[in-house]
Amino acid sequence: MSISNLARVNAKNCALIIIDMQNDFIQEGAPIECPNGKKLIPVIQDLKKWAHSLKIPVFYTQEEHRFQKIDFGLELIRSEPEHCVEGTKGVEIVEELKPKDDEYVIKKRRYSGYYLTDLEILMRAFDRDCLIITGVATNVCVYGTAFDSIQRDIQPIVVEDAVAGTSIQLHEAFLQNIDYVIGDVVTSNQLKENIK
Repeated sequence: MSISNLARVNAKNCALIIIDMQNDFIQEGAPIECPNGKKLIPVIQDLKKWAHSLKIPVFYTQEEHRFQKIDFGLELIRSEPEHCVEGTKGVEIVEELKPKDDEYVIKKRRYSGYYLTDLEILMRAFDRDCLIITGVATNVCVYGTAFDSIQRDIQPIVVEDAVAGTSIQLHEAFLQNIDYVIGDVVTSNQLKENIK
């Protein structure tokens, strides 16, 4: 993967986003359990500490659907089961990564972290033009958010050991595609070594 574009990135122009680290994607037997999802937790915990030490803002997305289930749109006509319904344990962010008071939770109904949310407003408020992306799923919401970042001239950086897909095969394929045409894919160590 590539670190070629990290030269223009520093702690003052980036934000860290943690996408959908919720029980319905991470816990064993979850409706959309992402293989290796639990392995991301210590990596993301470490990235949060690193971000705070550099005053990099930390955002979360939390997928949430109304209990009446009227806002799934077309998601359920594909292969996805119901997930992240409000009032259930599944919608909750995993205990180990509970957001703190100085972190920002963005509720979303669709795959992209930008669609009908205030992510873009937060990026503007902090004057950031680079988004460091972690979480799940590489081939769905991580990809959707990275794609929408580049459309807004916000540089996406996907941390390969801090994301997981709905399958190993799709995870690897989407990382290759992101690195090819959308943004940089780097390890957490490369990220920390190159952004000060």
